[in-house]
Amino acid sequence: MGWKWLRGRYSGVPGYPWRIWGLALFLCAAAEAAAPADIGGSAIARASALTSAHGVPGVSPTEIILGQSAPFSGPAGELGRDFQEGAQSYFARVNARGGVYGRRVRLLSLDDRYEPERALANTQQLIWRDKVFALFGYSGTPTVLAALPVIREAGIPLFAPLSGSPVLRQPFNRLLFHIRASYVQETEFLLRQLKSTGRRRVAVFYQNDELGKGLLEILRQRVPLYGLTLVGSAGIERNSDAVAEAAAELARTRPDVVIQVVSYQPAAAMVNRMRAGGYLGGFSHYSFVGSTSLSARLKHAGVGAEVTQVVPFPNKARLRIVYEYQRAMAHTPGIDCNFTGLEGYIAARALVEGLRRAGPGLTREGLIRALESITPANYDGGGFSLHFTPTDHSGSDFVDLTAIGAGGRFIN
Repeated sequence: MGWKWLRGRYSGVPGYPWRIWGLALFLCAAAEAAAPADIGGSAIARASALTSAHGVPGVSPTEIILGQSAPFSGPAGELGRDFQEGAQSYFARVNARGGVYGRRVRLLSLDDRYEPERALANTQQLIWRDKVFALFGYSGTPTVLAALPVIREAGIPLFAPLSGSPVLRQPFNRLLFHIRASYVQETEFLLRQLKSTGRRRVAVFYQNDELGKGLLEILRQRVPLYGLTLVGSAGIERNSDAVAEAAAELARTRPDVVIQVVSYQPAAAMVNRMRAGGYLGGFSHYSFVGSTSLSARLKHAGVGAEVTQVVPFPNKARLRIVYEYQRAMAHTPGIDCNFTGLEGYIAARALVEGLRRAGPGLTREGLIRALESITPANYDGGGFSLHFTPTDHSGSDFVDLTAIGAGGRFIN
């Protein structure tokens, strides 16, 4: 096309065609020599296709791409899968109705096995190679902390991390949005319940990382405020279920209740080990334990074990949001409704509301401002209230308490 244009433009002037053709050949050769090698075939073309005409990563005329790093295998894998399945059930519903301003929502999920190093590598890939628009549904305090420097560098929002840790909320980070109550709120709710039932001697089994140590410190500070006594604590490495030594250590303290600050696999191992040793006291857990996975591993030994929850009861449609979730999951055979799945559904629903409010000219800054406009007065959460402001991204303070009943079913 270039040569034809040059010949047509200058054909009436002697000498011009040859000079222009020579110049064109020189410029083409120089451009070819300067162009970088196309590693992996069409890598540059693929990356360009992920960026819209107005330069927003992960947004095209037909698609919005979200990125997720979470455990989908390993000792915490069921947590990531449950959250993802709940979220995908809502995204599927939105996409079936034409998406958001004609754009389908696509969730690109990578497995980090609940390991911070893998979460960091996944985040770098999602942002710089896969060019996602926003991050969504990360699972765990240590993994989010590992990814935070890259998140800040890219200026990319992370919506609904599966963590209530204070270190992700203070100091305020404008890029993080939380739809679950904090661990401080869960702790205070749990301690009030223990006080009301006369269980005064408290022991703590904690994960030996940022999550566990942080919650252990919160418990040390708050247990005395409720007239309770912290009689002992024992730690375990992340993703381990070698509980024998810790179980013996805690049993020697003769607690009325053991508060477990771990995920479902070591939690179940601890209950079974201490029950086998004759311990008759109680066990209490935080919402991140993975309730359904815990119950499935405990069977009869789990009766009476308590779990704080940050979403409503998913098996009784007392609220419209639960009814919606149950209907959505009915289209996914073989997957039961559960607390973590409902959290994923609520998160996806709220994020899509933010995408809608941001308008067709979608940008990351526009999404942040749109999410900050969500309040109970202008967003119908189906009975689950969310409230964000420009200075507070902790959207919910909902906390409830459940217990494992006969047959492994939860009661509340």
